Formats: sequence, structure tokens, C-alpha cells
Amino acid sequence: MTDPVPNPGPLSRRTMLRTLLVAAAVVPLAACSGKEDALTAQANSGDGKNYIAGDGAVEEYEVAKRSEPVTIKASTYHGTDIDFTQWQGKPVVMNFWYAACAPCRIEAPDLKKIAEELGEKVEFIGVNVRDEAEAAKAFERTFEIPYESIQDTDGNIQLAMTKYVPLQAVPSTLVLDRQGRVRARVIGAVEPSTLKSLINTALTEEL
Repeated sequence: MTDPVPNPGPLSRRTMLRTLLVAAAVVPLAACSGKEDALTAQANSGDGKNYIAGDGAVEEYEVAKRSEPVTIKASTYHGTDIDFTQWQGKPVVMNFWYAACAPCRIEAPDLKKIAEELGEKVEFIGVNVRDEAEAAKAFERTFEIPYESIQDTDGNIQLAMTKYVPLQAVPSTLVLDRQGRVRARVIGAVEPSTLKSLINTALTEEL
């Protein structure tokens, strides 16, 4: 029998994220399918087949180097028509996710809290890269997500945003400035303090 491992004391959020990946991935959703369970297993295997783990690295783009405004039009899982051009005038947070993604489940409560705190000052939209409606809606109910998501299983939105979000790099989060241009990206689960800082900058910066 080995000696007990000493208590290392409080864990940082980054350390907690790494240690909870496996546990979070296997928490069941009412509508999860066997296929999603297989994807979770691949995510945790580290073989890179269906998942690229990010470390929460942040990249910001100065005004002169930002691309043209995002002009995506789509419908959400709930049938709401989305037109990004109608959101110009305030920042937009785009979060790429899917239900069996372990870090997506870990960051979901933080995204919910920030979206509720900011209210109408900022638009939040999810981009689900893998799930049909049943699984996506079950995730939204489980985590009480206050904003809607677009289904992108055909990959059209990912392809349009590959300059900023590598394919299969999920979760990833983009913050658009008030003109609808990408001003920052986070590859991996986003720290709440980091996201708040990026949003506050987008709210106040001169364009």
C-alpha cells in the first residue's frame, strides 16, 4: 500500500481544468448518444482525431489588422434567425462548442454568468460544431445557457472563421468589436476574468 498523497492545497483554475477533463466529459446528458460518448473517449485519448486541446491562449488584434466585419446569417436550434450585421454597435462573443467536449462543459457556467451579468450590452452566440438539436438543447437546459446556438455540423461557419479558429479546436471563443470585426480569440476554455477584460476593452475602445 502506498502512502497517502499530501493535500497540495487550493488548485488554480488552469490546474483544475486539466484534472477535471475526464470527469467532466463523462457526465451524462439526457439526450447524448453513443456516438457522442465515443467522441468524448477520443477527446480524452489525446490521439488528436477529433479534438485539439487549447490552453486558453489569448490573441488580440489591433484595429489596423482586423479583418472585414463578420456577416454570418443563420438560424439557431430554436429557429431564431441570426444576422451578425444587425449586432454592429456592440461587441459579440462567439463560442464554438459541442456537448461531449469536456472543457466546453467546464467553461459553460462561466459563460452563462458573464452573459447574464452583461445583459444587452453584449451579444453572445454559440456555434455548435457537432450536435443535432436534441443533444444541443439538452446541454443548454443542463447548464441553463441564456443565449442560443447555431448548428454548424456542415462546417460552413468554421470554414469562414478558420483564420481565427483552427478546425477541431474546440472550445474556442472569439470577441468581435463594435463594428463586427474579430478583435480577440481564445483557443481552449476561456478564463472568466480574461473574457470579461476582452469584452470591457471591446466596449470602450476607440475604433
